[in-house]
Amino acid sequence: MSSVPSTIPARPAAAGKKQQVSAGQGRSNWPATIVLIVCTLSVLVPLYVTLSMAFKTTGQAVDGNAFSLPSPLTFDSFVQAWTLTNFPRGFAISVFVSVTSVAGEIIVSALAAYAIVRNWDRRLFRWSFFYLLAAMFIPFPVVALPQIQLTGLVGLDNPLGVALLHIVFALAFNTMLFTAFLRSIPLELEESMRIDGAGTWQVFWKLIFPLLGPMSATVGIFAFIASWNDFMMPSLIISDPELQTIPVLQKIFQTQFSNSYNVAFASYLMAMAPAIVVYLFTQRWVMSGLTQGAVK
Repeated sequence: MSSVPSTIPARPAAAGKKQQVSAGQGRSNWPATIVLIVCTLSVLVPLYVTLSMAFKTTGQAVDGNAFSLPSPLTFDSFVQAWTLTNFPRGFAISVFVSVTSVAGEIIVSALAAYAIVRNWDRRLFRWSFFYLLAAMFIPFPVVALPQIQLTGLVGLDNPLGVALLHIVFALAFNTMLFTAFLRSIPLELEESMRIDGAGTWQVFWKLIFPLLGPMSATVGIFAFIASWNDFMMPSLIISDPELQTIPVLQKIFQTQFSNSYNVAFASYLMAMAPAIVVYLFTQRWVMSGLTQGAVK
């Protein structure tokens, strides 16, 4: 008679291995948790100090304790910063530069990406895309002096010139984002519209551009934050101090804030508040747009 081979039960061993893996995964989360806590504190602590100092009086601000709560709570610092820096004018100029940059970057980059994707088989468009990618590796300080001279010669040493430069320098990165997203749109949709008699401009504005909504939102958010917080380009391009943006105004009036820390922090808080609010309300568009463009 043939003997039946004995079998060794494998389930307990597998269960033991599963428990070991689970325990290993639990231990591996500690470094990530520590890094997350450190990064969170690096943002929240300066924000707390800014809020605390902005609502203090001048006497409380110079007592050397930046972490103490303001008592009493006062808004005099914001009133002084509003008047001292002429905040409404600087705010209006920054809004103009940011809105112009956002609209220009979305439209120009979307048009460039559409032309490249739909004519990829042509050498001129294909090499134009590679040329734009190469431009991403050229930092602004390298071409700063020629840009200053050029904008001065053509009369663009003003907020409009800064907005146009924002559009130009962001063209490479934004075109790359739109190109990745456009490749996911089937060509059959355009062909059906062309059969009905639609031209290229009609196809783009009535079909393609609405489909680019998630990526347009992502590009717009990046453009707004970059243009609103930009210091280098306005300080180099704009020749009239009366037409400077908010970040440059902060630097111009820095010496007047030397003994009034509460006014300085109130001014900083007013300057960064719009960018924080915009990002908090639109951050989901950033993730959805980038994810869709990457997966497609």
